[in-house]
Amino acid sequence: MHLLLTGGTGFIGQALRDSLLAEGHQLTILTRQQNLASSDRCRYINSLDTLVREAAALDGVINLTGASLAEGRWTRSRRQVLWDSRVELTRDLVAALQQLPEPPRILLSGSAVGYYGHPEQSELDESSPPGSGFGSELCQAWEAAAQEAAALGTRVCRLRLGVVLDQGGGALSQMVLPFRLGVASWPGSGHQVLSWVHRSDVVSAMQFLLAHPACEGAFNLTAPAPVSQRQLCDALREHFRTWLTLPAPAPVLRLALGEMADELLLEGAHVIPAALEDAGFGFGFPQIRDALAAIYGGGAPD
Repeated sequence: MHLLLTGGTGFIGQALRDSLLAEGHQLTILTRQQNLASSDRCRYINSLDTLVREAAALDGVINLTGASLAEGRWTRSRRQVLWDSRVELTRDLVAALQQLPEPPRILLSGSAVGYYGHPEQSELDESSPPGSGFGSELCQAWEAAAQEAAALGTRVCRLRLGVVLDQGGGALSQMVLPFRLGVASWPGSGHQVLSWVHRSDVVSAMQFLLAHPACEGAFNLTAPAPVSQRQLCDALREHFRTWLTLPAPAPVLRLALGEMADELLLEGAHVIPAALEDAGFGFGFPQIRDALAAIYGGGAPD
């Protein structure tokens, strides 16, 4: 397949790019980075206009672009960056696809479990309603922009990603900083639920959706067994030698990060991947301890 990939130089995109190339696909990667070396099967472009001008023949599109939610307080200007990099870019993407001679057969478009907000109910699946707050509003608008591609006859899968864990970046690199200094920690009470997923399962799930034409609509890309922040702390302790337990107080996090602290750290949601499992997808890492063992290897050092 010839696939257009946005966000292909990011934490998820790099792993997906390598996997897709290994499977024999041809990639065109939209990126803001300049002067990246293209090859016969992996080409980098800096503008959607290039696709339109060349009347590119695309079999599918994977849209993972978006500025990091965790880089600083959600000021008015930062909110606009987050909105433009997701919602407006996706609108521009669909508008570009409308101008191609043949629309792609499939669009996999990113979203996040923030779609659900932070309701009190115990489990959330793809049939659960959207929540409230900036994160939810952002995801709702992002998904709505992607869904416009359905009018072209394109199969649209909306990917509600949990917190993606792996070596080499992402949220985990920040989570383990105190553990590397010998301090076991969690944000706030620690009872809030973290809906997580190993990066390799994210890549496998996307390839599964590409290969199964009956799959469309919303899909939660989260492991089947979410954990509390305290449970994550206990699991991380098996891989780091710690001498002190020191939770990060909620008031301090709110003072430092504002609204972002509540939406990303101090509140949670128990999200399960019902649609993926119903479609027959099997997770390689359904349990947090298995995922961390794959990431960090054996137990804690002596």
